[in-house]
Amino acid sequence: MSVPRATLDRESLAELHRLYEGRLLRVVARLTGDFGRAEDIVQETFLRAWQHPRAFAGGADAALPWLLTVARRLTIDHHRMLSRRAQEVDSEESVESGVPPVDPYDNVLRAWDVARVMAGLPDHHREVLVELYFEDRTAAEVATRMGVPVGTVKSRSHYAMRTLRPILVRRGLVPRCA
Repeated sequence: MSVPRATLDRESLAELHRLYEGRLLRVVARLTGDFGRAEDIVQETFLRAWQHPRAFAGGADAALPWLLTVARRLTIDHHRMLSRRAQEVDSEESVESGVPPVDPYDNVLRAWDVARVMAGLPDHHREVLVELYFEDRTAAEVATRMGVPVGTVKSRSHYAMRTLRPILVRRGLVPRCA
C-alpha cells in the first residue's frame, strides 16, 4: 500500500519561482562564486523540493530554511566532487573562455625577440625603456639616475616606443591595436 503523495499547487510553484529569482540563487552564487554553477545547484535543489512537497506544508517562506539546507549540502557535495576530480587542463578552460592557452616557452621567446629589437634602438632610448619598464622606475627616478630633466626622459620614452611599436607589430609580438 502506497502513501498518497502531497502535491505542490500553482501558488506554491509561483512562490518557489519567486524564491529562485531572489534569495536562494544569490546565496548559492555567493557560496560557489560561479553563477552558472549556482543555477545548476538551485535547479537540483528545486528538483528535490518537487520530490518532497511536504517540506512546503507551511508555505514557501517557511520552506526557505529547508531549501537553503539542501542547497548548502549540494554545494558542499559539488566542491567535494571537484576536489576529487583530476585538475582540468588550462587549455580546456581557455578554449571555453576564448583565451588561448599561455605557453611559458612562448614568453621566453617573446622576451628574447623584444630584447633583439631593443638592441637596434639608440642607447639613450634603450636605456630609458629598460629603466622605466623593466626596472619599474618612475620618470623622476630615471631622470635622477641619468642626470637629465624629467621631460627628456618622457620624450625619449615616447620616441623609443614610437620607433619600437611598428617593429614589434611587424614581428607579431604585439597586436596591431596596441
